[in-house]
Amino acid sequence: MIIIKKGPKDSIDKMLKKYKRKSIQYRTLKDLKERQEYEKPSSKRRKQKAAAIYREKIRTDREKRS
Repeated sequence: MIIIKKGPKDSIDKMLKKYKRKSIQYRTLKDLKERQEYEKPSSKRRKQKAAAIYREKIRTDREKRS
């Protein structure tokens, strides 16, 4: 999550420029981390599936409690 603090003299244009710059930096760092090691497509899919199952389990548990 990108957080940008507004100073008393900062304009909206200046804030947008800061946001764009930070978002570009964040994406490049994220890409670098992903490219550190090669991950097979099958293992990526396996991780995505496990994460989806976990999210679904949490959602159903919350519904049961309500």
